[in-house]
Amino acid sequence: MSSALAEREAETELRFPPRPAPSIRALAATAIMVALFAASVWSVIELRINVASIVDSAENARRFVGRMFPLDFPPLAETLDLVAQTLAIVTLATLLAVVLSLPLALLAAWNTTLHPSLRPAARAVIVLMRALPDLVMAIFFFRLFGLGAVPGILAMGLHSIGMIGKLYADATESLDNGPKEAIRAAGGGRWQQITAGILPQLMPQIIATALHRFDINLRTSVILGYVGVGGIGLAMAEALRTLNYQRGMALAFIVLVLCIVVELISGSIRAALMRRSGATPGYVGTWVDRALARGGVDGASRPERLTPPWSHERIYRAGGILLLVGLVAASFAGSRIDPDRVWSGILAFPSTLGLFWPPGGMDILGDIASQMLVTIQIGLAATLLGAVLAIPIGIFAARNVVGNRAVTTAFRILIVTVRGIPELIIAIVFVVISGLGGVAGTLALAIGAGGLLSKLVADSLEETDERVQDALRAAGAGPVQVFFAATLRQALPAFVAHVMYLLDTNIRSATLLGIVGAGGIGFLLLNATRVLQFDVVTTILLFILATVLVVEALSLFVRRCVR
Repeated sequence: MSSALAEREAETELRFPPRPAPSIRALAATAIMVALFAASVWSVIELRINVASIVDSAENARRFVGRMFPLDFPPLAETLDLVAQTLAIVTLATLLAVVLSLPLALLAAWNTTLHPSLRPAARAVIVLMRALPDLVMAIFFFRLFGLGAVPGILAMGLHSIGMIGKLYADATESLDNGPKEAIRAAGGGRWQQITAGILPQLMPQIIATALHRFDINLRTSVILGYVGVGGIGLAMAEALRTLNYQRGMALAFIVLVLCIVVELISGSIRAALMRRSGATPGYVGTWVDRALARGGVDGASRPERLTPPWSHERIYRAGGILLLVGLVAASFAGSRIDPDRVWSGILAFPSTLGLFWPPGGMDILGDIASQMLVTIQIGLAATLLGAVLAIPIGIFAARNVVGNRAVTTAFRILIVTVRGIPELIIAIVFVVISGLGGVAGTLALAIGAGGLLSKLVADSLEETDERVQDALRAAGAGPVQVFFAATLRQALPAFVAHVMYLLDTNIRSATLLGIVGAGGIGFLLLNATRVLQFDVVTTILLFILATVLVVEALSLFVRRCVR
């Protein structure tokens, strides 16, 4: 009897093996997520974000709209000049980031680094550039070079290394090493291995990432306008400081249209690049391939052109290079960089650095710590509210979840529109409506977070394996059962990773939005700059740096656990 029972138990275990116990890392990641959720709810309550406070601001919103219309657009020539100056600064900043990120990424990738000891050093530089706020770097460079384009180019360019360098390094490590090894076996040196075996494969990722960063830098340039970077951001800041809402919001509308147009163009280019690179998997296009292809089928040699013919592909590539060179030349002209001022700023670097060190303001450490806490609360609350907004929008925007194409298209348009609005503009509107403080910053970041996260949610749902969903449908499951049991279950790890990435981004953004009175430590930072207390700026920077690194470490740990 007992042997028969044991056989049945053994057969049951073979059919339904016990679920493995969760690992310590998984339990730790779960505990972190629960703690962050509880902290986010507490932040919403502590900041007094509720329906009643929003309803109480309705009268302020009505008055603001009355003072905003009719919009007062600047003359066409002035508008085009502001747009050209902004695009020139953003173009040069993105180009600087790409040029500096490529060698750093090659040093940071295991398959291209010159020495194993250089890899962690390159990764550390990339992390540091991402952790340093571009606003703080802009303040330092303004002290060096004065008002103009140079501080904005350097601040955005160096900060962009944190994102671009990481993505380039990760992409390099995931490449096929076959072409590189073939070049090495044929006697090619390290430089030839990289230029002919690595860079041709990496080129679509280089261009796509640069375009994506261009979008981000365009929005950032509006924020840096509040500390003196030229272009539309500076003009808008000056108009709003004098309470000229008609001119300020007209410029904000121009920024909105510009961001949406750039988003659509760069998104189309990135999609075309990804389709193009995916259409020819395994394509190398190096000199090794051409050398090995010069023999005939029977091994007999045959004459071959030393230069490739002018095919459509070569004409397309040459045209793109000429266009890029033209844009860079036009950007240098439009940015109005003064070489003499740049050189004098470089000579003044040691004395300027002495203004920021050692840190000061020890008598206001309590105020700095309390405002840093407010910044963290704004980031947590905005992430929670943004997720509440984004998840339903992302679900309705996913084509494999909602069968109606008109519905998914409408929600995709909504996502593009929301993503095109810089958070600074939304924050300014909420500051006018709801007053100074964390409520304005939280609501502004929540709307921006909803736009970004909803796109990530929709893309994650569309990337799930449809065979699992088809299997459930074949077994008689309904649409709701298929969604929760197959689609959502597959996309859930990606959701967690996206939320952690959003939290990291929101805390950084909350620091910047404080400069317009949207709560947090950014307001103290701007005040310290205005009264030339640069040692206090350093102290605030250290608080920001410590917070950003802790949040980034938590985010990285959780994202790795849910992969």
